[in-house]
Amino acid sequence: MVLISGRGSNLQAIIDAVNSGRLPAEIRAVIGNEPGAPGLARARTAGIPTHTIDHRKFATREQFDQALMRSIDACHPQVVVLAGFMRILSNAFIDHYAGRLLNIHPSLLPAFPGLNTHARTLQSGAKYHGASVHFVTHEVDGGPVIIQAAVPVLPDDVPETLAERVLMEEHRIYPLAIGWFLSGRLTIENQQVLLDGQQCPEQGLNRDIHAPRPESG
Repeated sequence: MVLISGRGSNLQAIIDAVNSGRLPAEIRAVIGNEPGAPGLARARTAGIPTHTIDHRKFATREQFDQALMRSIDACHPQVVVLAGFMRILSNAFIDHYAGRLLNIHPSLLPAFPGLNTHARTLQSGAKYHGASVHFVTHEVDGGPVIIQAAVPVLPDDVPETLAERVLMEEHRIYPLAIGWFLSGRLTIENQQVLLDGQQCPEQGLNRDIHAPRPESG
C-alpha cells in the first residue's frame, strides 16, 4: 500500500523495482489525498488500483485519518509506505500501523526534519545532504532510521540541483528498505534498526553534515 500526494516519483521507483523483480512485492493499491496527483496516473498506467480521499472534505484530521484507515485496511497490506504523502498523521493512525509504517525524508536525519530541506542544507554550510528511510512514530521525521544515502554538497549547488541528486538516492534506497521489511530482515533494538541482527548499512552518514563545505577551486 502506497500513499502519495504529488507526482509520485518514489512510487514509480517502487513500481519499477517490483516489475524488474528487484522488489518481490505486490502493490495492492495507491491512495492519494490530492484528486489530480500525477502519481495516481502513474499507478493506473501500471494497472494498480487507486483511491482518492480528499482531506478537504473532512472537518478534522482525525476524520480524514479514519477514512484513510478504512480504505487501507480493506486491502490488508503488510506495510504502508508514505511516498511524498504531505499530510501530518494523527497519533491514532500512527499507532494503528505501528512497526509497519515507512517514510522517506530528503535529509540525513536527525538533521533537517520537516520541509525545505535542500535550501536549509545549503544555508547551513553542510558538506553532505541525502535521504533517510525511517519508521514513522509520533515525532515528525523522528522515527528509527532504516537506511540513509548521502550526496556531497557542491560549491555551485542550488536547491534544485541538490534535490535532483538526492532524489536519485531516494529512488535507490526506498525499494531496498521495503524489500528488507517484507522479508522480515529488520528489527528494532533500543530505537536502532538492525538488518539481520546487525547495524544497517549507510548509517551514521550525518556525523559531519554541519561541517563547512569545501571551497570551489
